[in-house]
Amino acid sequence: MRFAVRGVWAIFALYLTISAAFAQENPSFVAWREAFRVEALAAGISAATFDSAFDGVNVSERVLQADASQPEFTRTIWSYLDGAVSARRIRLGQQKLAENADMLDAVEEQYGVDRHIVVAIWGMESDFGQVRGDISIIQALATLAYDGRRAAWGREQLIAALRILEEGNMTSEQMRGSWAGAMGHTQFIPTSYLQYAVDFDGDNRRDLIGSHTDALASAANYLARNGWSNGQSWGQEVVLPSDFAYALSGRHNVQSLSQWSSLGVHLAGGSPLPATDEMASIIAPAGSQGPAFLIHNNFSVIMRYNNSTSYAMAIGHLADRLRGGPAFVGAWPRDARPLNLSQRREVQNLLSIHGYSPGPADGIMGARTRAAVRSFQRRAGVTEDGYVSIALLEQLRNH
Repeated sequence: MRFAVRGVWAIFALYLTISAAFAQENPSFVAWREAFRVEALAAGISAATFDSAFDGVNVSERVLQADASQPEFTRTIWSYLDGAVSARRIRLGQQKLAENADMLDAVEEQYGVDRHIVVAIWGMESDFGQVRGDISIIQALATLAYDGRRAAWGREQLIAALRILEEGNMTSEQMRGSWAGAMGHTQFIPTSYLQYAVDFDGDNRRDLIGSHTDALASAANYLARNGWSNGQSWGQEVVLPSDFAYALSGRHNVQSLSQWSSLGVHLAGGSPLPATDEMASIIAPAGSQGPAFLIHNNFSVIMRYNNSTSYAMAIGHLADRLRGGPAFVGAWPRDARPLNLSQRREVQNLLSIHGYSPGPADGIMGARTRAAVRSFQRRAGVTEDGYVSIALLEQLRNH
């Protein structure tokens, strides 16, 4: 019995030793934190606010792993849309539209932003308030500022988060959300909170965590102040002629609807484009093997909320489905094998070796990588659609 007790105490002592080792702070993080403390105090944050907010904060491996695998940039767009615009989310979104009709009337009147877009953001960002995140915002942003690929952005957001605490808008315990530092029903990052959050329910608090009314109105305010055009669509699915020059596609090649129509572009349902001077671009997110879309300025406004083509398409399409619109007509290349992380990084490395500028080899197929792909395709004499595929990887390997 004495041996058993002694053994239990030995195990307990070992547990304490291991726990103490894990509890020890990363020395380089401690040095970074002290340097950042000087920066924060110079920005007007009090020592009491800083020290309270950083109590127990250390580097989060969970945050670093999530930052390296954002689904908007790493999943195929059809897989992303399948999850974002599911039958369940459409059904629940329509229910939320009915339940909040009076409030959404007031939000539309105040900000001039379509309620379906606002509710689509609510659905995408937090599944209508059901998944708001449980990570300390201070810890998430400190991790990104210390060891993330966007350190300057992380520091800016961290200062803003501390300012929210300094102003007494919420406590650090309440300030919980996503790995990327976003919080509340509509997942505002701290700078967006300071600039765009509103008190729409009249309780003298801009409460995006506890009040979905404040959160939805704040999302509408964000879109309105970033150039939302009331009455304009985000975009429409279109059919391109067989000889379409994909070099003309891309968000930054803007032409009038009349010009696109003259090139043989028409709506997916078969109707011609309106013969107007309204400006729009054409995108083909899955390249020449998938559907194409005519996008308007409101698409770019949605991308101000989240700088991802997949995200903006999901918001626009979910909003259309919430109002009873149809699913997309064109077929996605679902049989195409997607690239894994190492293959995506290889694409970026090979583009760099061949003299293009895809950005860091992080496996994220963002705008810089797609632009580099287009440049390579142009020189190689293949369809210039900017799409990253197994075939493109083979072309780069053999170049």
